[in-house]
Amino acid sequence: MATVDNVRYGLIDKILSIKNKDFLIALDKLITSSSSESEIVELTDEQRIMLEMSEQDIKNGKLISQESMNKRNLEWLDAM
Repeated sequence: MATVDNVRYGLIDKILSIKNKDFLIALDKLITSSSSESEIVELTDEQRIMLEMSEQDIKNGKLISQESMNKRNLEWLDAM
């Protein structure tokens, strides 16, 4: 299995060979957005409350399947 350094150096070699400016700009945006996603996100009190309520719903079995939710959404859309 490749080490992190091997993967990193392989990527650097590949990036150095790219001549397409637009591609490099897009790659830069991808890498930048990817690294910002790993930052810790602070939740508001309201968000914490909603997550706690969701946890309670899961513990109490108040769940709906994706299939049922899709059906409910389609019915709602047809009613409009």
